[in-house]
Amino acid sequence: MKKNLLRSFGLVGLVLFLPLFLFTFSDPSFIEKSGKEFIEWKLKKETNKKIDSIQLPSSKSFEKLFGNKVKKLHQVTENKLEDLKEQLKNDMPKIIMAQIAKMSDLSCECRNKWEERLRSSFKFKIASLEKSKEKLAIFAQAKYMEIVEKLTLDIRIFLGANSIIFLLLLLVSFLKPKATEHLFLPSILILISTLICSYFYIFEQNWFYTIIYNSYTGFGYIAYLTIIFAILCDIIFNKAKITTEIINQLLNAIGSAFSVASC
Repeated sequence: MKKNLLRSFGLVGLVLFLPLFLFTFSDPSFIEKSGKEFIEWKLKKETNKKIDSIQLPSSKSFEKLFGNKVKKLHQVTENKLEDLKEQLKNDMPKIIMAQIAKMSDLSCECRNKWEERLRSSFKFKIASLEKSKEKLAIFAQAKYMEIVEKLTLDIRIFLGANSIIFLLLLLVSFLKPKATEHLFLPSILILISTLICSYFYIFEQNWFYTIIYNSYTGFGYIAYLTIIFAILCDIIFNKAKITTEIINQLLNAIGSAFSVASC
C-alpha cells in the first residue's frame, strides 16, 4: 500500500511537471503569454527605474572655475530635467503598452535586435521630449525581451528541477523497495513545495513569477530541491543512514516509540 502510494505520487508529479517543461520548448511563447501581467508589471518597474536614473553630470569642476553662475545654471537645468522626467512618467504607460503590443507579435523583426539595443550604452540626455520618448520606447523593447528571456530560462529551470526530483523519487521506489519509510521524508518535502507553488500559480500568479524570476527566493527553492536530492542520493548510495538518523530524531522529538532502520 505504502509503495503504491509513493509510486503514484512520483508518477503524478512527473506527469505534472515534465510535459510542461517540454512544452516550453515546443511552444516558446507559452511562458510569455501566461506571464503577460508579470512581464508588463516588471517592464513598468524597470522603465520607471530608468527614468529615475537620469542625472546631470557633476558640476563641481565647473563651479571651481566659474563660481555661483554655474550653480544657478545647474539648478535651472536640474529643474528642466525634473520636468522632463515627470512628462516621461506620465507618458510611460502609453509608450509601454504600444511596445508590448509590438513585441508580442512573434513575427516582428524587433524581437531579434533587442540584445544589440540593450548592449548599446545609450543614456538619456536633456533633449527634446519627443527624442526622449523615442529612446524610452527603444529601452522598453529591449527590456521586454530581456525579461521574457530570463523568465523563460527561470521557469524551465524550475520545471526541469521538479521533473528530475519526481523522476528520482519514482526510480528509487523501484530500486530500493525496502526504503519505503525513508522515502516518505523527501516525499513530504516535495509535496509541501508542490502545494505551495501550485497555490501561488493558481491564486497569486504574479507572486509566483516574481518568486521564480531571477531572485534569491528562486535560488532558495533550488537549494531546497538540492536537499531533497541529497536525501534521495543517501537512500540510493548510503543505505539511507543519514536519512534514518534524521527520521528517528524527528520521531523522538514528537515522542513516538516508532523507529526505522537503515535499508
